[in-house]
Order: sequence, then structure tokens, then C-alpha cells
Amino acid sequence: MSVPEFVIRSRRVVTPDGIVPASVRVREGRIVAVGALEDVPDNCPLVEVDDGAALLPGLVDTHVHINEPGRTDWEGFNTATRAAAAGGVTTLVEMPLNSIPATTTRDHLETKRAAAAAAGKCYVDVGFWGGVVPGNTAELPRMFEGGVFGFKCFLVPSGVDEFAHVSEDDLRAAMPELARMGALLIVHAETPAPIEAALADTAGATADDARRYETFLRSRPKAAEDEAVALMIRLCRETGARVHIVHHSSSSSLALLRAAKDEGLPFTVETCPHYLTFAAEDVPDGATEFKCCPPVRERANRERLWDALDAGTLDLIVSDHSPCPPEMKRREEGDFLKAWGGIASLQLRLPAVWTEARARGHSIERVVEWLAAAPARLVELDGRKGAIRVGCDADLVVFRPDEQFRVEPSMLHHRHKLTPYAGRTLSGVVEATFLRGAKIYERGEFKSEAATGALLARR
Repeated sequence: MSVPEFVIRSRRVVTPDGIVPASVRVREGRIVAVGALEDVPDNCPLVEVDDGAALLPGLVDTHVHINEPGRTDWEGFNTATRAAAAGGVTTLVEMPLNSIPATTTRDHLETKRAAAAAAGKCYVDVGFWGGVVPGNTAELPRMFEGGVFGFKCFLVPSGVDEFAHVSEDDLRAAMPELARMGALLIVHAETPAPIEAALADTAGATADDARRYETFLRSRPKAAEDEAVALMIRLCRETGARVHIVHHSSSSSLALLRAAKDEGLPFTVETCPHYLTFAAEDVPDGATEFKCCPPVRERANRERLWDALDAGTLDLIVSDHSPCPPEMKRREEGDFLKAWGGIASLQLRLPAVWTEARARGHSIERVVEWLAAAPARLVELDGRKGAIRVGCDADLVVFRPDEQFRVEPSMLHHRHKLTPYAGRTLSGVVEATFLRGAKIYERGEFKSEAATGALLARR
């Protein structure tokens, strides 16, 4: 879609050089100039952002479960990308496991791309992860050539039969090949043994026990994450493969992560809004919408994660949007042990993080780094996404940082509305979202031409 040249200007433009008053000139979907506020060519259309709002780059979310094809009743490209646009996310990278077939071969990747390419489905730009599972090392180069941004593996059962978890032997087969290609390995980092031992202790749990969040929390101990982090640091050092830890929640392994970074290993780490917002002590009995793996941990653990973000030990914040049909959450019985683990949050990532970040004295520039610039770097899209900079796509967000709203399920565009954020008051409202210069969302409304998201491939 061709977008006429225009200028959008604001007194608060969040750029890589700080927050500045600026005019941003857009031509053919790209940013062609970032200049002084008054730099508007004659006869060029002008979009004014009033003083109550800031202009941010479109956010990048590299951890989203969409599940189409095969489990589209959980989440599909249309609903997920609409939720993304409403949350200021203009680029997402989709996980390989919950669709049928899972993205573990080149043929399966093409099946996934065909599902996403169906007319009118994607409101924002979408890329894909491949998967590392036992026995598919020969498929990794074929998927990489097909454009995946890297490969995900699980060290524990994933929850779906189509995506088996890997052993250390499996990783020793796959990681040298990934290192040869320069491909990124992203890891669900929990090891089985501590979880199996903890689950054995819950074998006699009553229905009342299963309703208590503490029972579930004990079943996913920090030791599982800590052992997995130590293993992946060792394998990263031995093989030279780039490693990224997804949805990190344990404060106990932060020192290990810091040491790996100080050693100069190609090792990065993400966390999620739910680990930075909620605390185990506050989760009500039976409130299974809070269940995710690894789990939301204690209040003191949450604050250590914030300190690690501030120090650069944790690199970025992604949603890990992982919804399911409400009945799989077993909300009526409130059974934490049997409920599906996953939190629906794609649309709420920016205000959830901004609310908690501002309360701890962090600036909107830091939030943009964690939610846009750093995820773009992770998947090597930083020359095109995640910043208001000449040459980047004109993916832009008009954001009102001081405006508050109460989360009501009816306002969410995810396929399913069950979320632990329901009823919570958050700061920061996404007023408008632009994708390559085209306004795709404004104040709860999607534009008729909005479903113009592109399918991205590794450059």
C-alpha cells in the first residue's frame, strides 16, 4: 500500500539520542528525515501530536504464541495482530510450537507462512521462529534458508505432543550446526529433574491444595531454571552458538547470567511483564489466569528482576502471549496443577511495563529500549525496526504516558479475554499506531486498510 509523504511532529519524540522535539518525515513507508520541529516542507501534509502525548517507535515483540494453523481456536493471526496493533506493537515474531504442524521442518514453515499470508489476516508485520526438537538437526539449515529468525527449544516437556523437548545430547548435535550458521538458539530454560521431584511432593494434593497458588509455585522451583541457565552457559561456551534465555523468572541465577555477560559470551536474556508486575503473595486462590511456566514468583524476586534490567543483566521484555480457550484454564475449579500455563497480555505489554517502570523511576526511553530497540537487535532487525531513525520503517506509536485506564476484558482484541490484568488500573494509553506510515489503529478503531502486515524473513 502506497502512503503519501507526510510529516508527523511532537515535542516528545523518543529517539536513540533521547527525547527531543522533532519532526519526522515519512516517504514510501520509511523515515527519511528526523529534524527540528519547524522542518516541514511546503505543502507537505502535517500530523500534529499534542503536548500530552509522546511519539514512540513501533514496539517489537519477539515472543508471541499465535497457534495457527491447527489450534486457531486458541489464537490466530487475525486476532493476535489486531491486539498487537492496539498495544503499539508493529512487529512480532511467532513461536513454533502450538500450531499443527509445529514449525520443525521447512515444509511446516511454509504451511505456517501460508496460513499467515491468507488475505486480510495480519495487521502488523510477522516473522517466525523455527524449532529444535530431537532428530531434526538436518532440517535446521533448510528452515534458516527459509527465513526463520532463529530456533527455539524446550528443556522440559512443552505441553504439546507436536514439539518434544531436547536433552543435552540433542543440543550437542544441534548447537554446532547453529554456530556454523550463526543462528540464534532461544531456550525455555527449566530442567526436568527439580520439577519432577517437586511434582512428586504434590501427588497427594487435595482439591483445596490445588487451588492454592503456593502449591503450584512449589511445583516449579527456581532450581529448575538455575540448572538450565548453568547448562546453557556451559554449552554456549563450548560450542560458540548464540543463546537467548526466554521468559526468565528466577532471581537466583542472575549472578550466573551476569558472569556470562562479563565473560563476553554471546548470551542474552528476556523477562516478561507478568514477572515484573505480579507477586506470588498476591495471587488469589483459584485464579488460574495467573498460571505460567516458569511461574510468577515472590515480591522480593520481582524487585531483583527490575534491578537486573536496570543493570543490563536482563536485556529485554517480551509478552510471552500464550492464550488458550478459557475452559483449559479450569477457572471454575481453580486447579492450578491441571490448568494450562500461559498468560494473555500482548495488547497490554506497553502500559503494564510503563506502569511498573515509572513507579521505580525508569524513563520512557528505558522502556522503549526494553520493548522496541533490544528485541529488534535480538532478531537483527535493528536497521529497520525498533527506532525512530532515518532509514527505519515508519512504524510509530502515539502514546499518552500520563493517561490511565482500567483493564476490561471487553477492550481486549485477543481471541480470548481471560487475563490476570483484568480490573487493574494501568498508566499509558496507545492513541494511534502507524505501520510503515499508514495509520492502522486509533483509539479503539482499526482502519479499513489495516490488514497490510508483511511476512518478515531473516535478512
